[in-house]
Amino acid sequence: MPAAAPDVRVRRIYEAPSPDDGVRVLVDRLWPRGLARTDARIDEWPKALTPSTELRRWYHGPDGVYEEFCRRYEDELSAPAAAEALDRLRGLAAQGTVTLLTAAKDPSVSHTSVLVRALSETRA
Repeated sequence: MPAAAPDVRVRRIYEAPSPDDGVRVLVDRLWPRGLARTDARIDEWPKALTPSTELRRWYHGPDGVYEEFCRRYEDELSAPAAAEALDRLRGLAAQGTVTLLTAAKDPSVSHTSVLVRALSETRA
């Protein structure tokens, strides 16, 4: 019997925490503007899992294209520290709900969509 798909959700960090969020994981490299750390209710902040500063700047610059950003970010996720952090999140997702938190205005065209895909993949 195949394992159930992990329950990974994406929410903007500025939304009020919900009791069904499970483990709340901030997946942005920078702390969100205007948000007090005490109000965020963050359980984990794995910076090794976030896009590099260089990649982030390229994507938000004049040459940034989402598909290429995704490819470059997937490459970054294969680095040892990022792969370890991704495996940790996979383990958490196998145990219950994980909510990825981001300040991105449109998470569907951000690194969170790449992370959701990566978390749903099974490791050999």
